[in-house]
Amino acid sequence: MAEGPFEPHRDGKPGRVVSERGKVGPVHKVHEGLVAADAGLAGDRVVTSGSVARVLVAAAARALRGTDCADLGHPGPASRFPGAPDPVRRAAVTRAAGRVALTPAQVADVDAERVASWFVDQYPRRSYPGVVIGSPHGAAVHLAVALGVPWLPVGFEMTVHWAQGAVDRPGAALDHGAALVARLLGGNDDLHVRQVHCPASRGALAGATIMLAARWRTLPAAYRRFLGDRLAPGAPVLLLRDARTWPVVEVGQGHSFQVGSPASGLDPVDFHPDSHALRQVLRSAGGDAARWEPPQVSSPSGYAEHGVESGFELSARDWAGRHERILHRVLFPRPEGLSAVVADLYRRWLRMAGKTGDRLVVECGRLLDPWQVVRAGLVPYWCENATRRSVEGVEWWLAGSEPYSSVDVLPEPPGVRSPALAGLPQWLAVAGFGRRRRALDRTSARGYPVASVPTRRATEVLRAQPYDLPAPPALTVAEALAVFRDGGTHQGLLVS
Repeated sequence: MAEGPFEPHRDGKPGRVVSERGKVGPVHKVHEGLVAADAGLAGDRVVTSGSVARVLVAAAARALRGTDCADLGHPGPASRFPGAPDPVRRAAVTRAAGRVALTPAQVADVDAERVASWFVDQYPRRSYPGVVIGSPHGAAVHLAVALGVPWLPVGFEMTVHWAQGAVDRPGAALDHGAALVARLLGGNDDLHVRQVHCPASRGALAGATIMLAARWRTLPAAYRRFLGDRLAPGAPVLLLRDARTWPVVEVGQGHSFQVGSPASGLDPVDFHPDSHALRQVLRSAGGDAARWEPPQVSSPSGYAEHGVESGFELSARDWAGRHERILHRVLFPRPEGLSAVVADLYRRWLRMAGKTGDRLVVECGRLLDPWQVVRAGLVPYWCENATRRSVEGVEWWLAGSEPYSSVDVLPEPPGVRSPALAGLPQWLAVAGFGRRRRALDRTSARGYPVASVPTRRATEVLRAQPYDLPAPPALTVAEALAVFRDGGTHQGLLVS
């Protein structure tokens, strides 16, 4: 029988989960005890603090240990200047980013294999009835927790100093990033690096740091060891792929570049020099649209930064075949589709266990806590971010769903201003779908959209929900796939 998703501290070593709460020292410092001599940078130094994949692994690992996310995250500098003029706030955010970003010299010390090991080492050492691997998505983590299995990302994000950077010079960003990527790939030829220059989602940070989204081209050795040692005999592998596309500049072997991002809530045309939306974005970030000259696009429809490399999928299939496992693949063209299907799955799962399944929590970005969700018997719907597009997705889903008695909403302030963002009235409209309880977290709303809220805020809110234990027995992958095939078609999901 599959283990339940919550067996607190079963391995007796709860302290081994790496905390996101510790302060980061000077950029040249490597955390003592985390890395051997001359072995490169430790994983927690390489992966961008606060990046979605990092937060999701930490949240999933804690849930499988039977703990919540109370120690995750700390308020950024924007939380201390919510009412300050934009130049003051931008300067504070830029200084804070400079303290944690990698230096150009450190890029050569990045070892992607160490990063993979750091991810898998956060999970309890026990046998699992399966594993979920794929693009970073909060609903994928909720799915993994309901299955009682780990979630592993197919890549990770890094930010690197750009001393003479400018938010309105994407061509200069590409030139600077090319040298960094060449240095990175010199020691990590198993990576493809997508450089993303997006002032709409990163604000002033796009002019102070270079963002590199590294994706493994094959299943890393640490993942192969983890699957071989920790998966029960016959346990399946579930691969979830973000199928969104975006115009791409192919720079060279292993390096590609994109201006903007689907996560910005804007469309590729909005990053054209004549775009009114771009002028608004750059003005807010301290830039000038007159200097905006994006590089020539090589491919109008490549997979966006959170896609899965085809070689990675082939490698995972090869591993599964050689070890007599089944690999199932789920492609989702929109994050909202996967969120809706997993929410429907949770409702059915809770009701099969005799619970109401009528209490919904709408999470956003890094504001989530899978353990508290199951502890309270809640249905989770995850919004990728605070854009109108994401919020409209949950509104449409709620409009077509059986009503919920209560709806709690946790809007994560993005820390930037953009014409694509949802206003607080739209978030309040989501909460208004609750028949008896309609709650919008006031702390998250205070200073929205330019403040910042730590992940542990979600834990604080969800801890106030009444207990609804015991947790339902863990789902099987077969049960989850049956729901995906039944309800995912109209959401555009492709299950194979």
